[in-house]
Amino acid sequence: MQQVFHNGKIVLDNEVIDGSIAVEDGVISSIDQGGIVPRDGIDLEGDYLTPGLVDVHSDNIEKLISPRPNVIWPSRFAAIAHDAYVVGVGVTTILDAISLSDAISLGGASGSRTQLALQIIEGITQSQKIGALRSDHFLHIRCEVTDAEISERLSRLDADLPIRMLTLLDHTPGQRVFRDVQTWRAYRKKGRGLTDGELDWMLAAEQEARARYATSNRRAIARIAHDRGIALGGHDDSTVEDIADAVALGSTASEFPTTIEAARAAQSAGLKTIMGGPNLVRGGSHIGNLSARDCAEQGALDILASDYMPVSLLQSAFMLTCEPIGYDLPRAIATVTSTPAEVCGLTDRGRIAVGKRADLLRVSLHEDLPILRAVWRSGRRVH
Repeated sequence: MQQVFHNGKIVLDNEVIDGSIAVEDGVISSIDQGGIVPRDGIDLEGDYLTPGLVDVHSDNIEKLISPRPNVIWPSRFAAIAHDAYVVGVGVTTILDAISLSDAISLGGASGSRTQLALQIIEGITQSQKIGALRSDHFLHIRCEVTDAEISERLSRLDADLPIRMLTLLDHTPGQRVFRDVQTWRAYRKKGRGLTDGELDWMLAAEQEARARYATSNRRAIARIAHDRGIALGGHDDSTVEDIADAVALGSTASEFPTTIEAARAAQSAGLKTIMGGPNLVRGGSHIGNLSARDCAEQGALDILASDYMPVSLLQSAFMLTCEPIGYDLPRAIATVTSTPAEVCGLTDRGRIAVGKRADLLRVSLHEDLPILRAVWRSGRRVH
């Protein structure tokens, strides 16, 4: 069955054309420039046609499976609700970023976070298996290297799970995301209501755990990524040395670098830099680290991820086209489509090109606000 999308602004790799595309069996079969209007087809009425968004880091489902303290929602219902949210903002491929860690920095080693992570994974995989999800869901496992059991826990996961990325996290105060210990104290006190005494204990315990486990866990997790053909990323890199360590372990991306020096070093080393869409939309990091805007202005931003706010992805891509950043539209759209697809090995999507999956968005622009009009995945309308 052939579908034709016509009378649109088609966002290609290096240009935007007025024209049409044809889709057969869920795959783009032709691209034509000009104003020929077929008798049948989908009239885009001058709107943009872009690839579907590819989000390499979203932890949005955590808010849906645990919507209130001491409340755990049934995992398949949480997965379906999460999927409805992300497809409704244009995400056709998503890497659900699951924290598999019970490190002290995440609330202690009670095992509760691991159990929640396993429930989330089961909810996503079971819902996808029965065709209940409209976006294509993969897994991105966040690995806290100070967790004594993280590498063993990771190795016990089913090798058939659709894991596309592992990232190495270290939230120990005094480096990376919390270079300033006072910032860490203020953040933890506000988020958890901890006393100064409790913070003192946690600081000492986290630093001890890092000294004991971080180096061996990094190596073990990197080996798992290599053996299973999974993309590996650094996280919260802040120094040139952090980037060198990531490269030595075989990383292909630096996720949320905290300084421009780290972002530049990552690019120089051939790593893709991933910044948060919420950071760009809000105008800065919520804890005072590198802003996505500064990173983009200096040409050091390759990928935007939604992090904790899926709706940010489409908006932040179009924001890249505005001054003072001034990306052209194909380059901006690539940060949320083709480049993230490539970094996690999904080369069949992320571009409007012959032979690629017809994951497509119809978008109209009202002043500086992109309005999503329709979503297709493999040529089938899903929103």
